[in-house]
Amino acid sequence: MAHGDITHIDIPVTDTQRASEFFGTVFGWKIETRPGFEDYPMWQAPNKVSGGGLAPRGEGFTQPRSTVEVDSIDDTLAVVEKLGGTVLSPKSPISDTSWWAVFRDLDGNDIGLYEGTTET
Repeated sequence: MAHGDITHIDIPVTDTQRASEFFGTVFGWKIETRPGFEDYPMWQAPNKVSGGGLAPRGEGFTQPRSTVEVDSIDDTLAVVEKLGGTVLSPKSPISDTSWWAVFRDLDGNDIGLYEGTTET
């Protein structure tokens, strides 16, 4: 993936098991839980390109959120703030080699950012 590619879509759910069965049946998604992320089943579309997670619905997370890969979360968030956007979740680790963050754009949309690789 390259800077600007949409890499992931999170779907907020109230019951991950129920949602896994629902989306797996409706769309034919392969849904698995990975070690260390037991409360976050991850889905893979049949095209093997699209994927995401079924995340617990919470305050401020009530609609699906796309995540965009960037070369540098720090640089991207600086541009977001310069242009009037708001950082909602600062850069946080996923693993030793990957990070995520969330910002709100000028129209109130929450956008996720991803930097790195999940390979160790």
